[in-house]
Amino acid sequence: MTAVDVPAPTPVGARALELHPQVALRPEPFGALAYHYGTRRLVFLKHLDVVRVVRSLGDHPTLTAALDAAGIAADRHPAFERAIASLIESEMLRDRTR
Repeated sequence: MTAVDVPAPTPVGARALELHPQVALRPEPFGALAYHYGTRRLVFLKHLDVVRVVRSLGDHPTLTAALDAAGIAADRHPAFERAIASLIESEMLRDRTR
């Protein structure tokens, strides 16, 4: 049996992301509710900065670029990357195809 080289996954900060087209965001005082019409999943975005970044993802080439444009300090990037990774896993966000 030979080992197959599997490419490492692209770090979340380097990914071009967008809100899934079947997801609606409803503003709330704490942040927003994200509802996926396909999976019927509801997710709470509990921070206004996260909502601002999620809304702007399609306008930037990478997550890191979106964080920088939103004025998110570099020391906060790892927490945002974890939150965004969770949103990708829950199908609220997806890799941009355009």
